[in-house]
Amino acid sequence: MKAEKFAQQFDEGVNLTVSLDLSKAKRVLQAEKRVNVDFPAWMIDSLDREASKLGVARQSVIKVWLAERLEATASSVPLRRPRTGAARR
Repeated sequence: MKAEKFAQQFDEGVNLTVSLDLSKAKRVLQAEKRVNVDFPAWMIDSLDREASKLGVARQSVIKVWLAERLEATASSVPLRRPRTGAARR
């Protein structure tokens, strides 16, 4: 199928998965590499509470939060941090 026809069918909402060979599909930049990180017990407790609230695994919370931070850093958008009493003027 030519690219123009593919794009047209995509725009029309046609299910194009039957036209694709998904056996060779790869997720770009998604190769996993295992790392070990030591966290203080209070962080693990906080992560576990958040994971429980969201109904996901601790690892999922860590991955999402790290991805958000890395995306914000890459786009030079500062993350909003809560102000502490000492930081207020």
